[in-house]
Amino acid sequence: MGDRDLGAIGLMDTPREAARTAIAKLRELGIGRMIMISGDHQKVAESIAAEVGIDEAWGDLMPDQKVDAIRDLKAQQPVAMVGDGVNDAPAMASATVGIAMGAAGSDVALETADVALMADDLAHLPFAIGLSRQTRRIIRQNLVVSLGVVVVLVPATIFGLGIGAAVAAHEGSTLVVVANALRLLAYRDRSMG
Repeated sequence: MGDRDLGAIGLMDTPREAARTAIAKLRELGIGRMIMISGDHQKVAESIAAEVGIDEAWGDLMPDQKVDAIRDLKAQQPVAMVGDGVNDAPAMASATVGIAMGAAGSDVALETADVALMADDLAHLPFAIGLSRQTRRIIRQNLVVSLGVVVVLVPATIFGLGIGAAVAAHEGSTLVVVANALRLLAYRDRSMG
């Protein structure tokens, strides 16, 4: 009708259904600061962040600005970046750990990421973090066992332990390390019931 506005249309991304639950589980794991960096308008980013329980939202960011944001955060502490698009790939590459959402992720994001979740479900993110922490604990345990056996066996063989007994003890420790690592197959996310 001439130069009069008759209405306005606003479009906004909606958060994934599992986002709020995943954010709560990440907080339970001890992840305190979560920031949503987005190319969307600042008000839209703030609205979505508030809806899912994220403290901070940085909107209106171009891909190179996302990289700068990740680098600034990384200068303070290690940073994990979760993304799924072409625009997220450079920022994921700059993060301490880049995590791509598998099914929805672009090929570039999947290639760039350090970790790719094979399902398009944010609920798998707390599981992946919990599993990685358990893996780190088991690796440390295995190093202690392996090095401990060597520390004991070297002087023991010098002071008279037979080579057969030393080899048997060493190989036995290898079986202990393997059995300990196999515990990862039984890892379950306790928060998922």
